Amino acid sequence: MLRIVVDTNVIVSAFLTPSGNPARIVDQITAQKLQVCYSYDILMEYMEVLSRPRFKFNKDDCSNFTQGIKQFGRLVSPPASNIVLQDEDDRCFYDVAKFCEAILITGNIKHFPTEQFIVTPTEFLDLVF
Repeated sequence: MLRIVVDTNVIVSAFLTPSGNPARIVDQITAQKLQVCYSYDILMEYMEVLSRPRFKFNKDDCSNFTQGIKQFGRLVSPPASNIVLQDEDDRCFYDVAKFCEAILITGNIKHFPTEQFIVTPTEFLDLVF
């Protein structure tokens, strides 16, 4: 099964726009066609961001998503890299993807170094589906 790491902005976009490319990726995750690799830090960020009042997301939908990640995803604790990143909060996504040899899917491609395993949602769908 293809391993991926999904930046929080992709998850938020999927919840905001159910017909968009990020939602297509989340649908594949929910259908267990992709294996999400995550760390404790990533899961905590998902839960914190999805519960922000400004988004007004359905709490059950958010809980079901994070429970599915915990149940079917691959929890890892990678060593911290020393790569320079524009936003230090993105390190957990980069490190998990590198550790798991997974594809990192992000809407903020400019926050990461130019590497083949880091793609936008559209690039991911073009590559895989």
